[in-house]
Amino acid sequence: MRSSRLVAVLAVVALGVAGCGGGDDAAASASGPSGTLTVFAAASLTDVFTDLGRRLEDDHDGLTVQFAFAGSAALATQITQGAPADVFASANGAQMSVVTDAGLADGDPTVFAGNVLQIAVPPGNPGGVTGLADFARAELALAVCAPEVPCGAAAEAVFAAAGVTPRPDTQEEDVRAALTKAELGEVDAALVYATDVAVAGDRVEGIPFPEAEDAVTGYPLCTLAAAPNPGAARAFVDLVLSEEGQRVLGAAGFRGP
Repeated sequence: MRSSRLVAVLAVVALGVAGCGGGDDAAASASGPSGTLTVFAAASLTDVFTDLGRRLEDDHDGLTVQFAFAGSAALATQITQGAPADVFASANGAQMSVVTDAGLADGDPTVFAGNVLQIAVPPGNPGGVTGLADFARAELALAVCAPEVPCGAAAEAVFAAAGVTPRPDTQEEDVRAALTKAELGEVDAALVYATDVAVAGDRVEGIPFPEAEDAVTGYPLCTLAAAPNPGAARAFVDLVLSEEGQRVLGAAGFRGP
């Protein structure tokens, strides 16, 4: 039984062109895309893209979709260093520009979704967090994303809008790492995306804050110029942009583009 496989970034790099290209990963055959499709995508897309990958597999016998989910900055770096991938989906335009400025995109990227930040706290909110100003409280254990990744850049924007000087205890490499800190009760609050709070369910409580609207994140995606499987890459992008794909993204809490 086929399933979408989550692949660590470094493992994807180690695959090499032979692991992602060749006869099995050639462009779509006459009957539709087949072989292996490799998608590099922002960590906040883990659940929804896995769902979409399974849908594409179900529609095309012989197609396997594998993902590398991580911080957009790490993924952009891997692509510019030659990692074999077919599609890149970033959590902001800045990291997509790293790829496009290097001439590695096949055409212009398309923004397919939006997102906003939200505060995640452990169940019961033991730190008594009520809003963004609490990220200045030295007595709390606090997690944010590192500034070079999209959720960290968005955090800097909302703190500036609120006039808050944050005092985080940890800066995580991607948004799911920050979320995990709150899920495990290792921090009193983490600044993550609203969609991550939704995915966590009852493992965290979400606290919206008005300044989030000052840093709405747009998610662009593109096929890559050196894609080992360009036919499958186009099929995946088409699915994401389709009415079905937009419905799946909306159900996961993402905003429209």
